[in-house]
Amino acid sequence: MKKILKYLLLAVLVFGLLFAAAYFIKTNSKSPIEYATEQAFMTSIEEKTVATGKVVPEEEVEVKPQVTGIVDKIYVEEGQDINEGDLIAKIRVVPDEQSMNGARGRVRNAEIGLNNAKLDYDRNKAIFDKGVISAQDFQNFKLRYDQAIQELQNARNDLQIIRQGSTGGAQAITNIRASASGTILEIPVEEGDQVIQSNNFNDGTTVATVADMSKMIFEGKVDEAEVGKLKEEMPLKISLGAIQDKEFDAKLKFIAPKGNEEQGAVQFKIEGDVYLDEDFYVRAGYSANASIVLEKKDSILAIKEALLQFDKETDKPYVEVETGEQKFERRDVELGISDGINVEVLSGIGEDDKIKVWNKTEPKKKGNEEDEDDEEDEASN
Repeated sequence: MKKILKYLLLAVLVFGLLFAAAYFIKTNSKSPIEYATEQAFMTSIEEKTVATGKVVPEEEVEVKPQVTGIVDKIYVEEGQDINEGDLIAKIRVVPDEQSMNGARGRVRNAEIGLNNAKLDYDRNKAIFDKGVISAQDFQNFKLRYDQAIQELQNARNDLQIIRQGSTGGAQAITNIRASASGTILEIPVEEGDQVIQSNNFNDGTTVATVADMSKMIFEGKVDEAEVGKLKEEMPLKISLGAIQDKEFDAKLKFIAPKGNEEQGAVQFKIEGDVYLDEDFYVRAGYSANASIVLEKKDSILAIKEALLQFDKETDKPYVEVETGEQKFERRDVELGISDGINVEVLSGIGEDDKIKVWNKTEPKKKGNEEDEDDEEDEASN
């Protein structure tokens, strides 16, 4: 009897060891990570690019003085609406000494010439009255005399313009008037500042900047990799940093033929007409982003970009498709357009294929996750 019990216990022990070994081998043959799967789906995709820039008036007019002097009085303020011809400022003329000296010299020369012409005229008039010279000869002397009078008048006018700013009044004051209607954007001078006239050699001092705020454009830059996809008349969506939850429609009207290198990348300037909304006041210089739809496709097969993997040698995209329980095979795919989240699949998989979510790093442990959730709830309570 004891031998039977001994053999029976030995058999149970051997059976238990075999069962434990089989269970250990079976459990260790499974992957510690259970991969989830997702499927392709039909959707619409828009490929967009975003250009950063600002919103500015389409035309800005800089009002400059035609004389050199000192700002005597300013009659407008920044932000004020004005019409063409409205008085902006008055300039007290400060004559340039070199120009004054030259003008005085021209007046003196004209006076000398006039005196000489008058002597010839008076002498030949007496001879003409006696019938010694012909009428034609006397007419030549009279012509030179009249020209000398006119030259003296011109020289005096030039001197008065340099001294007083005009040939009209006696005061050395000139008016600066608006050359266009619009809004005063900036007055970069103050009363008492010296200003320089605009001429062929100098742009002159800007007294005021005027712009029509009802006509605004977007000025931005796009990268060389995307500028080739742009075409004039393409629609834009403009978002302003100063106006939240509002997009303004716009239309692309200009693409620069030449790019500029900035921080190692070539950027191309673009411009677009912005269609304003009367309910929002858009100020000049607002920072803005322009969203441009480069390509759009409807009802196409797509997957999430996160499902893609890339071959280390060829850099070609592929996915892993489930063929059995937690068994996957590689499928090369051909891709189309992308919006950064979803990507079009042209070939390689179908809508029914289950695609591996390849970047999973932790195994599924439902019990442990529930325990952790309970512990977090208790800690929060």
